[in-house]
Amino acid sequence: MKNRFVVEQKPLLGILASIQPICTKRTTLDTTSYILFQVGHKELVLKATDLEISVQSSYLLKESDLDEPRSFLVSGKRIFELVKELEGDIEFNIEDTQLKLKAGKVHLALNIKDPEEFPPFPERIENLMELDSEFLLDMLSKVAFLIPQNNANPALNGLLFEISDKELKMTTTDGHCLAQVSTPKYTLDEAHTWLLPRRAVFEMKKIVENAKEKGIFLGICNNQLVFSGESFNFFTKLLVDQFPAYSAILDKEGFKGATVDRSNLVKTLRRSSCLLSGQFIATQFNFTPKSLQVSMQNNEVGKLEEEVPLDQFDGDALDIRFYAPYLLSGLQAFSEDKLQFHLKTSAKPIIFESNQDESHLLYLVMPVSPTTATQ
Repeated sequence: MKNRFVVEQKPLLGILASIQPICTKRTTLDTTSYILFQVGHKELVLKATDLEISVQSSYLLKESDLDEPRSFLVSGKRIFELVKELEGDIEFNIEDTQLKLKAGKVHLALNIKDPEEFPPFPERIENLMELDSEFLLDMLSKVAFLIPQNNANPALNGLLFEISDKELKMTTTDGHCLAQVSTPKYTLDEAHTWLLPRRAVFEMKKIVENAKEKGIFLGICNNQLVFSGESFNFFTKLLVDQFPAYSAILDKEGFKGATVDRSNLVKTLRRSSCLLSGQFIATQFNFTPKSLQVSMQNNEVGKLEEEVPLDQFDGDALDIRFYAPYLLSGLQAFSEDKLQFHLKTSAKPIIFESNQDESHLLYLVMPVSPTTATQ
């Protein structure tokens, strides 16, 4: 019986590397540390799952002498570590309970398991739409940074993905700030709302980046959301917690607008952050029609006083306090030289806004109590 197939080291290593965060995550089942190999006459399909996230990747074999398709389980960590140390073409032979590898003069063998031990894998994807991969990655990068890792409110540890007949929208919040990006470029007649876990967002983002495919299909599979390319399917379970209602806080009625040079503001915020020394100390922002007076004092380190020019501020003078790192982290998502923002009172948030050809970005930061202005 012929059980030989040949793959190139570099593309196989790339697939195995993308699967590592999934097959190395501890779960209640030992077999989730294994990768399911499904070898055909022309194609190799690799599957991995940690019971929350599942990935399927495919690769066209360089050679295959198999009489019939074969499936087996192999340790995900072990095969990745071995393939990483090999070069050129790798010849595989399946023999009973072992997978033998040959590359040049190197001969190796790994124990394999029965594929029946692998957990059930998602099947039957219903594709909803195709997204431009670069556009999808750009939208994710503008909001994903704000997803907390272990917030006490489980609903905040995810990205709210909404699509309607008007727009596609992504929203994240850590309870202090909120980031939202939307686009009318993609719509569906039937509205959908999904809450993606933080880990799934970042693992999917890495796989899409590495796949370098122009189009990514968005689909559903039972209770899971699926992102698919020609060479992969990425499945994720969804958070069932209720994401905070955010519409009211984004209502800009009664707010006054202004613009500021982004570079100047960012530099001021960085200097203010340098004086924090790990402490939560608010920075004072005094908005006037022509300038922004910024001041912060840390009794253990020093103080800062700066003036930043403002353009087109049409509101009354306003004294408001923010934690500088909260402002700074969100401004990374804006590319314009001039930042547009909106203010109302010292108790209301500041809302930064960017309108581009195909997307709309909002970043909101809540003020902090005056009692934290100095320490």
